[in-house]
Amino acid sequence: MSREEVDRGPHPARRWAGMAAAGVVTYVLVDVTLALLRPGLSLVHNPESDYGVGPFSWLMDLNFLLRGALTACLLVAIVRCWRPSPLGRLGVVLMAVWAGFSALLAVFPDDPLGTPATASGAIHLLLALVAFLGALVGTFLLSLAAGRLPPLQRVRGWLLALSVLAALPFLALLRAGFRADGPGGLYERTFLALELAWILVAALSVVREEGVSSAL
Repeated sequence: MSREEVDRGPHPARRWAGMAAAGVVTYVLVDVTLALLRPGLSLVHNPESDYGVGPFSWLMDLNFLLRGALTACLLVAIVRCWRPSPLGRLGVVLMAVWAGFSALLAVFPDDPLGTPATASGAIHLLLALVAFLGALVGTFLLSLAAGRLPPLQRVRGWLLALSVLAALPFLALLRAGFRADGPGGLYERTFLALELAWILVAALSVVREEGVSSAL
């Protein structure tokens, strides 16, 4: 391959961001597939993690790993095209916590609604809480710092709005918890949807901006 061909190839940050965006789409498709395969689990009452116990649990485990991987891809894209400020670095670290702890959820199955409590279920709940907090604060800090990151400047308002909105279902989930007659599953899915939307918007913005930069 010639040097000219290499130079015309996609920017490394763009490739990583593209993988993050593809990961978000794949994650949603797997979630929809699980909902169709296991209609007995309520989208309103049951947490997403309940798919990780019983039939097709391996598919939910793969999705936990995918959530960690797609987040890691976005973080690599960000640090490749930006030298973060202290605020941005903290945001990157917290999002890395979300990525790592999300992947660990595949190792410790939760306790589905109506089943006895186990050590694995307690660890799963703790990991999920830390992961959610990492994503909530991490996306907010990165949204604040996005003004100094050219690939994210155009979508800073969207990122900030998504990160703030995500606090509402998170707080509602903390208050409601997961009960057979409660909407905890809906709150959790809304929170995850907003965080994944944040990642998708950020990733597509990097793909677009880096693509424009490469063409100039």
